Amino acid sequence: MMLPVNISVVIPTYKRPALLRKCLDALRDQTYWRTFHEVIVVSDGPDPETEALVARVIREQPDFALLFLHLPAKKGPASARNHGWKNSSGELVVFTDDDCIPDPFWLEEYSEAYRAQAERFVGFTGKVIVPISEKPTDYEKNVAHLATAEFITANCACSRAALELTGGFDEDFPIAWREDSDLEFKLLEKQIPIVHVPDAAICHPVREARWGVSVAEQRKSMFNALLFKKHPKFYRRKIAPGPVWNYYIIILATVVCVAALAAGNPAVSLGAAAVWVAAVASFVIRRMRGTSDSLSHRLEMIFTSLVIPYLSVYWTLRGALRYKVFFL
Repeated sequence: MMLPVNISVVIPTYKRPALLRKCLDALRDQTYWRTFHEVIVVSDGPDPETEALVARVIREQPDFALLFLHLPAKKGPASARNHGWKNSSGELVVFTDDDCIPDPFWLEEYSEAYRAQAERFVGFTGKVIVPISEKPTDYEKNVAHLATAEFITANCACSRAALELTGGFDEDFPIAWREDSDLEFKLLEKQIPIVHVPDAAICHPVREARWGVSVAEQRKSMFNALLFKKHPKFYRRKIAPGPVWNYYIIILATVVCVAALAAGNPAVSLGAAAVWVAAVASFVIRRMRGTSDSLSHRLEMIFTSLVIPYLSVYWTLRGALRYKVFFL
């Protein structure tokens, strides 16, 4: 009879104890042997409230192998995950996020998949379920893309040997964006297999978002440049085959319109304005398609669509300059 696999679950978090509590409750109810798995919560900086929550859970469930660690200062989830797996004991390290709720058979499925592989160097990716309304908001629709992603830290696993060979997560990614794709691409470059385990499922509820959240989200574009610099072929194959040309058309039309107007050429200015209107309208319609038809959401889509192209290109070019790579 084969012995169970020693598993370590690593959860990065920071000042979100209410979300974390739901995740820990789901991990406490796993069907997998408690004596063969541990859960390591890593706060991205000092976090007394979360530390108190973990201490309380340990008191309530003394047989629940749970550990709290924290970084000395905020460095991002990539650093927190690295700190977690480097201080873990499992031969298989499973990652999830504090806003996820694992299925009761989650660890059992990963254990079976790992034993079936008999590979020292291996990665795994599970199933992500994102419940959304019949007519979702644009934000809900974007979060729902997690359900079709190939490899995300909300639900993935790696053998310890694979993490040691690749170095784990690149801590130059300071926010929760593209650090999982970077690890995926490093595994592929090292020819380490990534096995899909469809029955290793987690639920990723969509949190409530403030009005206009997509404007702030554009800052993430800066880190696309870093991922492209490190893995240009995989980036173009798996993330984006090319630039978002519609954004550049909108910006070029804006520049031509203003310049022509300043130069006293109203015909050219009017033509550029027509191109701008067509490009922006196309963008608005595409974002609205299949989403909520509430007045607030429609107004949000119109407003944010007017500023997103400029902000996205700004952060993209800023990333290209920061990481010294030609990237549009």
